[in-house]
Amino acid sequence: MPHSPLSPTLPDRLAQRERPASRPLMYQEWGDLLFMHWPVPAEVIQPHLPPRLQVDTHDGMAWLAIVPFRMWDVRSRVTPPVPGVREFLELNVRTYVHLDGVPGVWFFSLDATNALAVWAARTFFHLPYFRAQLALERPAPEQLRYTGHRVHNGAPHAHFSATWQLGDALPPAEPGSLAFFLTERYCLYAACEQGQRLYRGRISHDPWPLRSVELLSFDSTLIEGHGLPPVAGPPVLHAGGPLHVSLWALQRV
Repeated sequence: MPHSPLSPTLPDRLAQRERPASRPLMYQEWGDLLFMHWPVPAEVIQPHLPPRLQVDTHDGMAWLAIVPFRMWDVRSRVTPPVPGVREFLELNVRTYVHLDGVPGVWFFSLDATNALAVWAARTFFHLPYFRAQLALERPAPEQLRYTGHRVHNGAPHAHFSATWQLGDALPPAEPGSLAFFLTERYCLYAACEQGQRLYRGRISHDPWPLRSVELLSFDSTLIEGHGLPPVAGPPVLHAGGPLHVSLWALQRV
């Protein structure tokens, strides 16, 4: 299927909020989440994407993100609950892409504490999950500290640590705004066979409940581990959650 090089329009982006008519495959709860975003020239990101995907931009800039969060009440519609898989920590490195007018997320890596979840995501969702040792602490009221490092056999080493202080609740992200572009994403893309086979997975949830954030400390080698240049300057920050999420099976595109 040929792709359109044109960026999605605002109606294209809003259309992704419509919940698919079919039944979802999985349900999850997301929270204690931090969006950390840095602007990056699109030409830096594009060579790292599969051939058919186009980097998505806002005011001419692509964006790289590190997103630590907690996931719980993870369950499938088609299988009984699996002990030990219902709650774990995840840490992802991502950017934003589009194909045929459909905007979505492209993951460079997803680190998680649960070995079974890592295996299932790599096997059935073609996502670059890696095993990691991660910890989430609360040193003070409304303060979170997230630390960890990758332990996946054969994967490049990477570490991450950040401490942040939660601030005031923010109004819902206005369609067309930078906050909307960065946080309101309703599908993901995945690939296998060196990017020759592309898949799209739909996600549905209410608009993110966002809060302002003060970043107290930060250290990471996650982005550099993908051959990308180190990000510069302070990140654009949003805290998010809690949020109920539905996920659908991947479809080849």
